[in-house]
Amino acid sequence: MDRIVEKALLFDFYGELLTQNQKEVYGEHIQNDLSVSEIADLRGISRQGVYDMIRRCEKILADYEDRLHLVEHFLKVKKMVGIIHRYAEEISVCDDREKMQERIADIKNISSEILEQY
Repeated sequence: MDRIVEKALLFDFYGELLTQNQKEVYGEHIQNDLSVSEIADLRGISRQGVYDMIRRCEKILADYEDRLHLVEHFLKVKKMVGIIHRYAEEISVCDDREKMQERIADIKNISSEILEQY
């Protein structure tokens, strides 16, 4: 997964667990794509202070993911729903009844797996 997307997902899932100051600084970096220098200028703090806070936030968010695995589960379910969607599209244009029944069975299996896990 793209590192930027991964950081954004971690922030989306766990950002509320950061302090208000951490959330604001890290949010400016991740969501607004501001550089360390830009954030330092905006906040009137040193670039090193911003850099340290960003690294600290990355570690905190990664630690939450290591313990809770919410992003991992989200991505897994998203992938499975994508497969279900693709199968449903195949069914909508399929003339072969046997193939349709196979895809319906596949959809049932995948959706059952999702329901059992979550």
